[in-house]
Amino acid sequence: MKKRKIEIMDTTLRDGEQTSGVSFSVSEKLTLAKLLLEELKVDRIEVASARVSDGEFLAVKQITEWANEKGFIDKVEVLSFVDKGISLDWMIDAGAKVQNLLTKGSLNHLKHQLKKTPQEHFSEIAAVISSAQEKGIETNVYLEDWSNGMRNSQEYVFQFLDFLATQPIKRILLPDTLGVLTHYETFDFIDAIVKKYPQLHFDFHGHNDYDLSVANVMEALKAGCHGLHLTVNGMGERAGNAPLASVVAVINDFLPEIETSVKESSLYKVSKLVSAFTGFGIPANKPIVGANVFTQTAGIHADGDNKNNLYFNDLLPERFGRKRQYALGKTSGKANIQKNLQELGLTLNNDELKKVTQRIIELGDKKERVTKEDLPFIISDVLDSEGYQNKVIIKSFLLSHANGLQPAAAVAIEIEGEFYEEHAQGDGQFDAFMNALKVIYKSMKINLPKLIDYAVRIPPGSSSDALCETVITWEQNGKEIITRGLDSDQTVSAIKATEKMLNII
Repeated sequence: MKKRKIEIMDTTLRDGEQTSGVSFSVSEKLTLAKLLLEELKVDRIEVASARVSDGEFLAVKQITEWANEKGFIDKVEVLSFVDKGISLDWMIDAGAKVQNLLTKGSLNHLKHQLKKTPQEHFSEIAAVISSAQEKGIETNVYLEDWSNGMRNSQEYVFQFLDFLATQPIKRILLPDTLGVLTHYETFDFIDAIVKKYPQLHFDFHGHNDYDLSVANVMEALKAGCHGLHLTVNGMGERAGNAPLASVVAVINDFLPEIETSVKESSLYKVSKLVSAFTGFGIPANKPIVGANVFTQTAGIHADGDNKNNLYFNDLLPERFGRKRQYALGKTSGKANIQKNLQELGLTLNNDELKKVTQRIIELGDKKERVTKEDLPFIISDVLDSEGYQNKVIIKSFLLSHANGLQPAAAVAIEIEGEFYEEHAQGDGQFDAFMNALKVIYKSMKINLPKLIDYAVRIPPGSSSDALCETVITWEQNGKEIITRGLDSDQTVSAIKATEKMLNII
């Protein structure tokens, strides 16, 4: 079966930036533009609105310069306005070659916002399109509030489309501006339009106000639309836009007659980078990219996976550069723990496994978060063994930080019965502590794992003067190690987390 190719236009850098509190820097926009086109391989990107700010202008200019060098300039789009050519001049100065012209797709918007007749609006649009063509700028046209237009003023929408069919444009963009469509309406409206104008290219731009954006995208595709507008992590105004990762997975799994150019294995990587740039956190239960979506919590699920992958579906984490995990907590059974022990290369007999399971359930009842990396310490505690916890003991340390002097640390450590002392300086007290450790381990010809993430928080239920939790992520030979420390002093909690890492490696 020959597949129908659908264009994916990512509008994270334009519509996604309308997320409350989000603003990309010039360098962040350029970095993401490169990643979206080269790594993720979306077909087009909408990078900015014309005339917004000097920073926006500089970002577009840098993106278009790079795109020209790479042959991507026709893939970079800018939102423009019916403003007697002011947007076009802005685009020319910024080096952009494709405008997404914002027009009124409902009679309600036209009457009350512009206070113009359809003929007046169409005449002004024609002038902008003609001027763009003369200046070498390609035009796509947004029909703002098109969804309400189809509900309440269909005659106007079709009158508008009749006019656009006579214009030198490439695409017509159909936004559900207020996120009001049901999936039934999405199919009916787009089906009617595609059948009436088979020679035109239509994109669907969904919003998620009723949590229906992915369902609406599916129906838009079934109805014959030719392109989709999506954002990384579903970013966007109000409840956001249709999320890129979910839509790509849905197309690949449920619409076999359709294909996209998006590289599925890069979705998670791009999602994490966008989250880091924006501070817009990814909910743990967000499909495809959330922290928990490939984590089995119930022990019965792990047991089923052991026996015949009974709780697997087509959303295999490896597709997205991820890995299945088995959570440890009060609902854990022996199967969950066995899965984690297998990854650590550890084995327990049935009696030992029963005791460890009971301890993890007790911790879960206290709302303690147990990770795979905690297992050796729990085992050591439960079985009264020093085999894991006491290989490396940080016996003592002295941290100093005085005004005008570089922070310093002195460390005494016992490694399998041998004592070592060292001191070092650093950019901070913990950095000085780590530098001292590195000297010790270097003398043993051992390279410590690389610290790639350091997060400090007050544990849930604590007050500001209670214990703080430090969670450190380390990387060694391509694998991540996550360790936690708990103490009333932030640096000491980090040192406790580091001691756990030293025992794990």
